Amino acid sequence: MTTYREEAGFPPALNSIQTPPKGKLMRHPDPNFGYPSLSFAEHERMLSRLRNKSGKNFMRTGAHVLDTHIDAIGWDEAVSRIASWASQHQSRYVTLCNVHSVVTASQCNEFNKVISQADLALPDGAPVAWALRREGFLKQERINGPDLMWRYLSVAEKIGQSVFFYGSADDTLEKLSARIKKQFPKLRIAGMVSPPFRELTAEEDQAYVDQINKSGAHVLFVGLGCPKQEAWMASHRGRIRAVMLGVGAAFDYHAGTIQRAPKWMQKSGMEWLHRLASEPKRLARRYAITNSVFIYRMVKSVLFGNQPARKEGAG
Repeated sequence: MTTYREEAGFPPALNSIQTPPKGKLMRHPDPNFGYPSLSFAEHERMLSRLRNKSGKNFMRTGAHVLDTHIDAIGWDEAVSRIASWASQHQSRYVTLCNVHSVVTASQCNEFNKVISQADLALPDGAPVAWALRREGFLKQERINGPDLMWRYLSVAEKIGQSVFFYGSADDTLEKLSARIKKQFPKLRIAGMVSPPFRELTAEEDQAYVDQINKSGAHVLFVGLGCPKQEAWMASHRGRIRAVMLGVGAAFDYHAGTIQRAPKWMQKSGMEWLHRLASEPKRLARRYAITNSVFIYRMVKSVLFGNQPARKEGAG
């Protein structure tokens, strides 16, 4: 009999142990993605902030959503932090947390620790962003993996950083590469790797670490799915000399192998329904469990006010 944790895809190691940019924005040509890329003026503002903040500590603000601290942060600040860390090849990891993530973290101490120790835990799901607004961060937006990845590719092209992609399948990476090269012709792709869909040996894992480090990549996009990618990033902090971003299905969305929800569904917090309709056999049970738990816990919090306090700290 399989447990919920096994069905949720926990790797063996875990089972055993705010405001949007101002001004006129250019839009991605694919209406299914429905998010802005940075204009030239916005690029310059971001670069100015990066020059001013490089080498300085950042103050983290946010609040607990269920039992997990989530950062309250805007798009510009998130990109600026990542760019600053990446410019120095700091070994950091960034998680993007949706309802599945925070519910899973509330039920698994090991996964909760992985999210809590991330250098940034961003509100990927719309309900997670709504929960932050309830805690007083009234302008908090949803900062999701596909949008963050595409925005950062635009910034990386502008400032001369190279990127590496780890995860997904070979055919997806091939399509992704073609699309990126067309959209960002000056971007340096340091490498792409589709690891085997099994647990790696220590030797195989070290070979991939060496390949990534030798490539000189500033940012590593990790597309292994939750919670595997988060556990992988946590175990490789200090080994990978780059900023790691766990972006889930972003590789498939941008490669065109999976169609993303229309823009209106993304903005209204209904993207999960589009995903459920696209993959009912895989997602129906997960959503039935995690959405129910999330709603119950949030209603309980509203009625009894038992949410942990908001937090601030250096990052």
